[in-house]
Amino acid sequence: MVFRGERVSHGALEALANRIAAVWRALGVRRGNHVATLISNRPEALAVVWAAWRCGAYVTPMSTALTTSELRYLIEDCDARVVLVDAAFAALAAPLPAQVSTKPTWLSLPEVPGVNPGTDEHALGIEGFAPIEPLLAAASPLPAAGETPGALMLYTSGTTGAPKGVKRPLPPPDFRGTPPFASDLLNLFELGGPQVRYLSTAPLYHAAALRFALAVTAGGGTVFVLPKFDAAEALDTLERDGITISQWVPAMFQRLLDLPEPRRARYWAPAHRCAIHAAAPCPPPLKRRMIDWWGPILLEYYAGSEGIGLTLIDSHEWLQRPGSVGRARRGRLHIVGPSLGEGDGGEAADLPAGETGLVCFSGLTPFAYHKAPEKTAARTLSGGRQTLGDIGHVDSEGYLYLTDRADDMLISGGVNVYPQEIEAAISEVPGVAECAVVGVPDARFGERPVAAVVARSGLPPVEVAALTERIRSHCEAVLGRIKRPDRIVLVAELPRLPTGKLLRRRLREMLVPTDPAVG
Repeated sequence: MVFRGERVSHGALEALANRIAAVWRALGVRRGNHVATLISNRPEALAVVWAAWRCGAYVTPMSTALTTSELRYLIEDCDARVVLVDAAFAALAAPLPAQVSTKPTWLSLPEVPGVNPGTDEHALGIEGFAPIEPLLAAASPLPAAGETPGALMLYTSGTTGAPKGVKRPLPPPDFRGTPPFASDLLNLFELGGPQVRYLSTAPLYHAAALRFALAVTAGGGTVFVLPKFDAAEALDTLERDGITISQWVPAMFQRLLDLPEPRRARYWAPAHRCAIHAAAPCPPPLKRRMIDWWGPILLEYYAGSEGIGLTLIDSHEWLQRPGSVGRARRGRLHIVGPSLGEGDGGEAADLPAGETGLVCFSGLTPFAYHKAPEKTAARTLSGGRQTLGDIGHVDSEGYLYLTDRADDMLISGGVNVYPQEIEAAISEVPGVAECAVVGVPDARFGERPVAAVVARSGLPPVEVAALTERIRSHCEAVLGRIKRPDRIVLVAELPRLPTGKLLRRRLREMLVPTDPAVG
C-alpha cells in the first residue's frame, strides 16, 4: 500500500492487522461480534478489515460524511462491541460515548497530519476514547492460534432513508480460502498478481473502494490511496506511478475533464490499461469524452452492497450500445413487471426484452438487511429474485439499460416520469457539466420535474446566461410535454456524498419553492 508517498509492505500490513485483532480479542470481541470504525484514507482502513478476518468479527466502516446522530444510529444498530475512531474526527465523535446506549469500548487513532483539512488536524486523541497506540505496541504481530474468519457488514448510503446494514453469514470457522469480499472481484476484474498497481480514488469506507483495495491486497498487488480526491493529483499519480488499474465515479470524470486543456493534452500513462467506474449513471456524452481522451479502457459495472448480482460492459461494447451497463456476469438477470410491485410475495412475471420493469437478480445467496426483515421483504420477490430498486430493460442480447431508481420516480399528472431520462436529454446540451432532476410538489399535477444544472467550467458568461434557454429548447425537441422540466435552475454544484452519489433529498429541499404560492 502506498499512502502519501510512504510504502507499507504486505508484511507490515499483516503485522498491523494481527496487532489490531489481538487488541480486539483482549477487549472481548468474539466470533460474530461487531466492530465499527470511523477512519480516513490511511493504512488502518485496510488493516481493520484484515483484523476482523483474523478474529471472526464483523467490521462496519462508517462514513466520515455522517453527522453525530447518524453515527450513533449505526453504532447502536450494529451492536458494536468496539468503536475505533480517527482523531481527525474528534469533534464529530466526542459526543458519542455519552449518547450511545449500547456502551461499546471506545478507541482512538492519532490523526495523520494534513490528511483531512477542515477536521481536528494534529489531534492525538479524543476525550472519552482510549488511545489504541499503547495497546498495539503491547500486542503480538503474529497470527493467533484458532483464528476464525470474519466479514464486512456494510451499510447502504441512506440517500432515500435510514442506512441499512447488509449482513451475510460468516464463513465456516475452518475456512482458509480467499475472503469472499475479495475473491469475486479478483476474478472479474483481473486484480491478482504483483504487477497490479491500483489507484484508489474514493473514501475507503465506501463499499466499492474498500472491497477493490482489499482484493488487490489479497492478490499481492499494490494499492495507491489518495487521502482525498483531487483531479490533478489523480492524473499525476496515474502517470508517475505506472498505475495499471483505477476506479472512478462519473463526477470524478467531470472534474478530470475540467482540468486545463494543456494539462489534459500532455497526459501520458501507457501502463493504465483499465479505468473502472460505477456507483452512479454516467451520461453518454461524458463517457464518450473520457473514451476519446483515454482510449477504450473504461470498464463499467452495475452492482450494489447487497451483492445480488453484477453486470459488466467494456468500452468496445458500450460504443455499440451507448447507455448500457452490460450483461450479467454474476447472478441471473430478470426484468419484472412493475405493476406487481416489490415484496408482494406473488408470482411476479419476467418481462420480455425491450419492456421496462424492475431490475432483479437471482442465483446467488440472498442478502438480508440487519434487524430489518420488512426492508429485506421489500427488496425480495418470489423465485429467489431480489432487487436494488432500479428500473430498466434488457435488449435482445441481454444488455441491461437502467431507466432510473424506483425510489426516484415521480408521478406527474398520473404519468410515471423517470428523472434519468430527462437528465440524459439535458446532458446532450453543449455547456452542461452535470445535471440532476427531482420532483417537487405541484398543485395541479401532484409533482413536476425540476432540473438543477451545473455549467461547464470555463464557459463564457454570455453562454452561461443563454444555457437555460438552450436546455429548454432541446427538451422541447426530444421530450414529451409531461417530461419537460418545469424549472431549470443553474447551481454551482450538486449535493453529493464524498463517494459521488447524488443526494436527491437535499437537492429537492434546495429546489422546492419557499413561497407557497409559487408553482
